[in-house]
Amino acid sequence: MANYYQKDIETMSRDKLHELQSERLVAQVKRVYESVPYYRDLMDKKGVKPSDIKGIEDLHKLPFLTKSDLRDAYPYGLLAKPLSECVRIQSTSGTTGRRVVAFYTQHDIDLWEDCCARAIVAVGGTNEDVCQVCYGYGLFTGGPGLNGGSHKVGCLTLPMSSGNTDRQLQFMEDLGATIICCTPSYAAYLAESAIEKGIIGNLKLKAGIFGAEAWTEEMRHDIEQKLGLKAYDIYGLTELSGPGVSFECEAQAGMHVCEDHFIAEIIDPVTEEVLPMGSKGELVFTALTKEAFPMIRYRTRDICVLNDEPCECGRTHIRMSKPMGRSDDMLIIRGVNVFPSQIETVLLNCGMPANYQIVLDRVNNTDTFDVEVEMPSELFSDTVAAISKKEKEILDALKSMLGISPKLKLVAPKSIVRSEGKAVRVIDKRKLF
Repeated sequence: MANYYQKDIETMSRDKLHELQSERLVAQVKRVYESVPYYRDLMDKKGVKPSDIKGIEDLHKLPFLTKSDLRDAYPYGLLAKPLSECVRIQSTSGTTGRRVVAFYTQHDIDLWEDCCARAIVAVGGTNEDVCQVCYGYGLFTGGPGLNGGSHKVGCLTLPMSSGNTDRQLQFMEDLGATIICCTPSYAAYLAESAIEKGIIGNLKLKAGIFGAEAWTEEMRHDIEQKLGLKAYDIYGLTELSGPGVSFECEAQAGMHVCEDHFIAEIIDPVTEEVLPMGSKGELVFTALTKEAFPMIRYRTRDICVLNDEPCECGRTHIRMSKPMGRSDDMLIIRGVNVFPSQIETVLLNCGMPANYQIVLDRVNNTDTFDVEVEMPSELFSDTVAAISKKEKEILDALKSMLGISPKLKLVAPKSIVRSEGKAVRVIDKRKLF
């Protein structure tokens, strides 16, 4: 028997859902055109007016929004509500140190938490459950989103945030957590730690909501077997709100997009042509109900497939596959977005040539993140103390820029292998897909 948080919406007929989407799209485009000069300029350049948008069939006429637009408009250029009506920001890292800052009205937060509540109920969550949220809080959207969703469902919520594994396991055991929300790699680490401590048999977990990084079906089955739960995927972007844009139901056969709030499209990342349902391409989202920070035709750069076939759970909203890669050079490491250009920026600011290599692997279900940097000849001939000092300077700057610390190694000039004259910037040994 399927569980729903908002059954009328989640099982709405496709025809009624399209009517609702069209009505909301027309209103959103008109509002954004009138209140956000940046959007108005984009639409004017493409020769499209709000009156040209009669429904979702006209969505393709609108211009795309990209990460570079967010950077150019930082911080307030895409704001569609007065600051006096905004109650919160969330943020993620940007490509050159300029972060993506998303604004929320109270209404935005309420709708976001509804989406997260749908995800929790879809995995069997009720007001009888104890939900342990181990995603990061603060600027990261994972913690606040699932925390709010858990409250709406009525779960006893444990706002643990990330880290401090001993405390996580103590609360998990003592308070009888039944649902856990975190990255899949951290879930795998918690499982290993619980086994080592000999408490795995004492845990009462039944479901896990895991997202923010890529993970394989093999990893899903391993976590399920070790923790004795069912592991479900969740997807979201800070630009759109956070986790809960889409989520898996008990069928575990793709993530249902909350289509009353978000229209999903798949495009060819090169030609920008809209592709038919079932095609593999770049995922594009339009936020229909966001007030403060509306995103219209936002290019996520995630490669995936949409599926509109009926789902056994009874939900009528389309499903998206796990992202199968990126159409840009962004890396997701331990749930954090990292761009090679960020590393180049740090090296140049530290007076180093931008000759480097990123090596990624996954050991015991945790990402390893190594950065090798070629030294200039004058530093290579310097003292060990001078090299160590420079290494620390770069490492501190990388941590400040990225939010996570790589393992840094300064290597001899010209020691990084080049292919066709160019250094291979990223070696990703993780088997993510």
